[in-house]
Parts: sequence; structure tokens; C-alpha cells
Amino acid sequence: MKRIFILIVLQALLFITANLFAQYPVNNDGKSPFVQVVKDIRESVVNIKVEYEVEFGGASQFDDFFKYFFPDQNRVPQSKPKKRTSANMGSGFIFKQKGREVFIITNNHVAEKGKKGEITVTLADKAKYIAEIVGLDSETDLAVIKITVDKGEKITIAPLGDSDSLEIGDWAIAIGNPFGQLSLERTVTVGVISATGRANLHFGADSPIYQDYIQTDAAINPGNSGGPLLNIHGEVIGVNAAITSTSGGNVGIGFAIPVNITKKVVNDLVESGKVQRAYLGILPQEIDSDIQKSMKLEKVAGVLVAKVEKDTPAQKSGLKKGDVILKFNNKEVPNVAKFRLVVANTPIGQSVPMKVIRNKKEKTLYVKLITRSNDLASTDSNDQMIEEEEWLGINVEGLKGDFAKNNDINEDHGVVIMKISNDSPAEKSDLQIGDIILEINNHVVKNISSYQKFAKEAKSSKESIILFYVKSRNGNFRFVPVNVDN
Repeated sequence: MKRIFILIVLQALLFITANLFAQYPVNNDGKSPFVQVVKDIRESVVNIKVEYEVEFGGASQFDDFFKYFFPDQNRVPQSKPKKRTSANMGSGFIFKQKGREVFIITNNHVAEKGKKGEITVTLADKAKYIAEIVGLDSETDLAVIKITVDKGEKITIAPLGDSDSLEIGDWAIAIGNPFGQLSLERTVTVGVISATGRANLHFGADSPIYQDYIQTDAAINPGNSGGPLLNIHGEVIGVNAAITSTSGGNVGIGFAIPVNITKKVVNDLVESGKVQRAYLGILPQEIDSDIQKSMKLEKVAGVLVAKVEKDTPAQKSGLKKGDVILKFNNKEVPNVAKFRLVVANTPIGQSVPMKVIRNKKEKTLYVKLITRSNDLASTDSNDQMIEEEEWLGINVEGLKGDFAKNNDINEDHGVVIMKISNDSPAEKSDLQIGDIILEINNHVVKNISSYQKFAKEAKSSKESIILFYVKSRNGNFRFVPVNVDN
């Protein structure tokens, strides 16, 4: 009996051990498949050093101020600004070769200082070459640089994969040069895909406009920027670009630009030195649960058209303010970030379909996009009145009143919010003091009188959500739902 028990325990242990090891990727020889990926790709990764001059010292920032107010005062002559050399360190990887010309993908924030400085690329064999910028794209934070290698220089090209096929939980392998000053070239880290489609992230004043990041817990640190993020097959699925950290180092939250976005950008940069993007001509707005309820949409998805610009493809297609775009060029647009990318990458000059909801009915419009360039008057005397009675915690004034004049508010119709009460439905919404209310529940607000009329109608309607259309003080147009029950 005891012998049978021991055999059962051994079988159980063997079963558990087999399943435990089955959870980890191993080849038939017992080695990790990461080993072969690294062997195949590691030498395509390069070290990038950008050296440039910065000025410091010199005249005081207040010198002009004192010269203006005290012109007769003798002042000690200020020294000329001094210069010193500064350096950025980053990573990149080779994706193309034409004869002796070798093309490298990196981040814009790694390479941009090279416009007025010098970029040095170090290959895996320690050979160093001076690089030139092929093209920069700050809107995605991508760049292409190139070097001309010596005859006989061995070059490894990293194959580009398909980031659209990624699933959360897939293996992710990052290769780069963290903390470049420590000479930790071609460090390999492994993790998984933590999320896809990350957008609206803020990485400082130069945050990219087009965001659709892959999130990974593969360790990414300063200096890894521009290096490749790979799948288990050794294909590039992203360009490592940023981290979120309270310490400045890796905490398991890194971001990479999907390779499917990268492909178009780098091809445009190689061909013409700049990226061609399509232009529609609307101001898009996110749809949240309150907007969904107020517009009686089936789900929180799509993009709300907050404004249609004049003489644009959007206007010519028949698109109208208040439409909800569900699909563009047969692609789902779940949010504004995805919508911007889909529009920007749509073929220019071709007629493409837009699936929209208008007045609770679906319809399809067709639009031909163009290349994006880089670069009801009211005389009612009541317009100067102030609406003293609060509604939803809002006090408004006509556009000829003192608040509008003192704050340089110029608009041909509407009323301006001059006060929002604490702990009111308006305060709990996205309405702001200085917003110009242009519409209430799709009714045009011309002046105080029409505001009072539509406010009264909204009160009697018993609607739980009131939809405002406003122009903010920075010039943006947007829909703002206000929950009456808040």
C-alpha cells in the first residue's frame, strides 16, 4: 500500500513539473527561444550619440527690462554667452540597405538635436560612422537617419512584423542601450504585451499627436529609446519610445510605437523627407457615457463631430456637426486617437466611405481626402443682460456685456458662462467659466432671450442629461453633457 502511495505521489510530481515547465517557452534542446531571436537581431541594433552645443551665461534675462526703465544708468558690461557641448544617447535599428547606404529607425527625440550637431552611430562590431538625418516626424516621434558604411562592413537588417496581430499576453523582447553613459549596449529584456492602443499620454511639451502605443513590461530605460520591440519570431513589432515612472527608471510600464504606424512614416521619410498625411477637416470629440445617453447611442464608441470646417473634404461630403462617425474607410474608430490615425493614413484623393449616425439613423457618406497642410449676428437689446437665475449652477451673460468685453470674447451668437456654482451639476461637468454656450440640446442659442427659452424647455423636458455645445476660451468647439441629477 505504501509503495502504491509513493508511486502516485511521484506521478503527481512529474505531472506538476511537466506542466510547470510547459508554461515557459523552451526549444527541443531545452533552451529559451529568446536565444535565437537575440542571435538573429541583436547586431541590427545600433548605439546613437548626438552631440550639440548649448549656450549658457551671458546677459541677464532682466537686462532689457532695466535698460528700458533706467536708460541713463551705468551698467557693468555683460559677458558673451558661453557654449558647451551636450549629448543625447539613444538606440536605433537597421531596417534598410541600398548599396553602402544603411537606413536606421530611431525616435525623433533622439535624433532631432542632430540638425545642429553631430550624430555618431556605433555598430555591433564597434565601427563608428557619422550619420545624417533623412527625415524627422515629431507627430509620431519617429526619425530615419542613414550612414554610409565601409566596403565589406557586415550589416544585419531587422525584419518588420505586423503589430495589428498582437494580443495582450504575447511575448515581448526589447533590445537597446539603457543608460548610454554606462556602456550597456544591446541589453536584452523580456516581458509581455501589457496593453495595446494606449493614447492621450503626456510625455512633456513635445508629446506626439498621433498615439496608439503598445504597452509592455519588458524593461525599458532611458537610452532604450529608438530600439526595437520584438515578438517571439524575431520580428520588430514596435519602436521603444517612452516610459512612465516616478523614479526615472523602469517600473514595468514602457511604451512602443506600433510597427504598422512606423512603416508608413519611415517609407515617406526615405522617399521625400517628410510624411504625407490626409486631411478631413473636422474637430473630433470623444464620446463618453453621458454623451452616449444624451444622444441615445447604443454604446460608447465612435467619434462625435464637434465642428465641420468650411471648404474642407468633410463639408463637401455632407458631414455635419453632431454626426457620430462609427467607421472610416471600413475601419472601426472607437475613439479620437484611433480616428486621427485612420484618417491620417487614408489614401489621398480616393473616395472612401464613412459610416455615421445622424438623428439616430445610420447612413454612409463618401469623402475624398486632401493632403494635410503643414502650416448669426444678434442685435437684440437683451444681449447685454445677465441671467441672474441659476440653472444647473450656471450664470451667463450676453456677448455685449462687461464680462465678455473684459475677457476679449468675440462671437456672433451665444452667451458666455461667467460663474459656475460649487457642487452643482455644471461644476461636475466639463463646462468652464468663459465657455460660450452656442447650443442647448441642438437648439442654437442666439442671445440671453433664446438661452432662457431653451433652458425653460430643457427643465420641463425632464431629461436627465442636457447637451451643451460650447466654444472654449482657447477656441476649441466641443459638446458637453451635463447630468441634471448630479
